[in-house]
Amino acid sequence: MDAMDLGPSATPRALATEAVHAGREDLAGLGLHAPPIDLSTTYPSYDARAEAARIDEFATTGARLDGPPVYARLDNPTVARFEEALARLEGTEAAVAFASGMAALTAVLLARASQGLRHVVAVRPLYGCSDHLLDAGLLGTEVTWTDPAGVAEAIRPDTGLVMVESPANPTLAEADIRALAHSCGSVPLLVDNTFATPVLQRPAEQGARIVLHSATKYLGGHGDVMGGVVACDEEFARTLRQVRFATGGVLHPLAGYLLLRGLATLPVRVRAASTTAAELVRRLATDPRIARVHYPRIGGAMIAFEVYGEPHDVIAGVRLITPAVSLGSVDTLIQHPASISHRIVAEGDRRSAGVSDRLLRMSVGLEDVEDLWRDLTRALSAPPAGTPRAAGSGRPGGVPRPAGR
Repeated sequence: MDAMDLGPSATPRALATEAVHAGREDLAGLGLHAPPIDLSTTYPSYDARAEAARIDEFATTGARLDGPPVYARLDNPTVARFEEALARLEGTEAAVAFASGMAALTAVLLARASQGLRHVVAVRPLYGCSDHLLDAGLLGTEVTWTDPAGVAEAIRPDTGLVMVESPANPTLAEADIRALAHSCGSVPLLVDNTFATPVLQRPAEQGARIVLHSATKYLGGHGDVMGGVVACDEEFARTLRQVRFATGGVLHPLAGYLLLRGLATLPVRVRAASTTAAELVRRLATDPRIARVHYPRIGGAMIAFEVYGEPHDVIAGVRLITPAVSLGSVDTLIQHPASISHRIVAEGDRRSAGVSDRLLRMSVGLEDVEDLWRDLTRALSAPPAGTPRAAGSGRPGGVPRPAGR
């Protein structure tokens, strides 16, 4: 998995090398070391006829425009560098970046619906807002929920997509991607690879045709940039570019710059955090305060565990670990999925997918393992008398506000 194939005439390069150099090969020829940030929203052109022909070409094919950019909603050189690099890391022909992970998923669903394929087969659990987007039919899609074994039977003539997240948010359940891809037949399999990243798995090598990332997480890696990206073949990328142009869900060039910079350290960050996470899992597995620990076979920096006590007291008790949504940052975050990231999912669906009210999810960062364990074990202990508890995890009336992962 670590060798990147650059073509028949090139020597394959390791993932760590590609992470540093992909999307940057032309810099030395430009006399630059760091990638430039192109913040232009529009670009001058003195040949309107030629511009019209180029725009017609994009409208017809969705292919990237040759020559200088026209308008930032069509394309941006800085964002294109990030897209090229991510495609190389995932082993796909192309990648298309968006303003967020949900904007990326929205574009995929719209692209398939534009071809009359509005039915989606999906495997729970998914990220809560992905679940809600499908289940609520907000884009005119219809979803059939099933387990991996039922995918083939659930596919219909109008099925445009099969979707799975592996490892899943927040239970870290894993799917056999290769077997799922076989079950899909001619229907594209979309794998949300946000938790694993291409460092731990490359779904395209196992038969997935679409790979989704909330780039806000590990790809950025520092909690300071929001974005989404879809890695796929060039044919589907062309449709996604047209959807992005029409809907406006573009990635800002500064975000593209930060994401490209984040990729350079992605392998180092993921592997270091994974080592710490594995040690914390070992300790949690023997802790009498823990009912169950969830950790994927492929490893990673995400941990989920169920407590015997009150999970809200653990959230209130941490000091070094940050109680917050999201994941994949250099600092460790913890959250209660039933209250936040999966609050938007109906309670029965949430529980049947394994998201119990006592489940906590932790994104392990780059801190020292002993400092993290000291903070976590203190929070797991009974809180001092008089410590106010957070609101219970029962679902209140009304529709809750969607929250971050």
